[in-house]
Amino acid sequence: MHNALCRLLAILSTAAFGAPAGADALSEESCPLAQQPYSVDTPLIDLLLNAQTRDIMQRHGLLDKVPSALASVQPPTFLTIVSARIVSKYFGLPESTVDALASDLARVPLSKEDSRARCARYDMQPPQLTMPASRPAILVFDKSVGFRDGPSVDAAKALLKRIASSRGWALVLTSSAGVFDASLLQHFDAVVWNNVSGDVLTMPQRSALRNYIEGRGGFAGIHGSGGDPLYLWDWYADSLIRARFTGHPLAPQFQDARLVIEDQNNAITGGLGSGWTLNDEWYSFKESPRTRGAHILVTIDEASYNPVDGKRDLRMGDHPIAWTRCVGNGRSFCTAIGHRPETYSDAKAAALLEGGIAWAAGLMGSSCRDDRRGAE
Repeated sequence: MHNALCRLLAILSTAAFGAPAGADALSEESCPLAQQPYSVDTPLIDLLLNAQTRDIMQRHGLLDKVPSALASVQPPTFLTIVSARIVSKYFGLPESTVDALASDLARVPLSKEDSRARCARYDMQPPQLTMPASRPAILVFDKSVGFRDGPSVDAAKALLKRIASSRGWALVLTSSAGVFDASLLQHFDAVVWNNVSGDVLTMPQRSALRNYIEGRGGFAGIHGSGGDPLYLWDWYADSLIRARFTGHPLAPQFQDARLVIEDQNNAITGGLGSGWTLNDEWYSFKESPRTRGAHILVTIDEASYNPVDGKRDLRMGDHPIAWTRCVGNGRSFCTAIGHRPETYSDAKAAALLEGGIAWAAGLMGSSCRDDRRGAE
């Protein structure tokens, strides 16, 4: 999803920055990072919104490696999902430079205006939605403040509408994170994150989603929902999706790869045979979700494509691409398939997504109170 170097070069700028607008101010207790000191792990957008921190980055040579093309910091933007540390590592800056940068950033005070600029990316008020009148009911959420691939989001929505119509599911779609409220989530059997990118939930919204999942709710994450270089919510990355993105091939970005069905007797993948070949953007992760207790449904045959990002070798050895996991009493299904809009027209990819959502919604007879392993 994130063509890291090209998109970074296209959107970084040393001038013409302004605070995002259009969101209500949030309280310090509600807004993630509202009072966090500046550091090399601060999202790059926040360093570029402040004149002092931007000048520090320039002085240490971080911005010298990118063109000064004018760009907006109005989300969605890639600047929300990378930090100075990530960019420094990508461009090969020495550790001594990163240490000096960290020291200088730590001395910059955080003003109320800085906090308001950070908080402007979040939704506070619940949206005006018509709650489903029947069950099963699926909530589809697609807000992004990071990288937003509109055609992929739209193709996924179209597929989900077709699936819901054929299976008699009630479907509610929204881009407002205000929907993550206990009184609203109780109406749904599962929540689908459709290529969500960037930190999108306030602290109360995070609690509402976590309580919903762990209390027998369902979650299904599609492609970009597990593809950010930077996560500000560890529970989401480490417990819910069970993976941290590390990269994808760039030359070419989209490749044919052989997908292998690891569990052919599984309720989700039982009709997919032994596997199939698909052209898409293939994520690699810092470690296999298998090592974190996930039940692996589909893996990639790394010999069937070229898992390289520039000089970086992205081979994992054990390379899952779709999996399930019980989270408390709830269910989590994740698939990293789904960057190209055409993928949602692929019969087997569509069947995998349909089965995963049905399992997450508790429609396949598996209860995570009884089966801690996931959909086995």
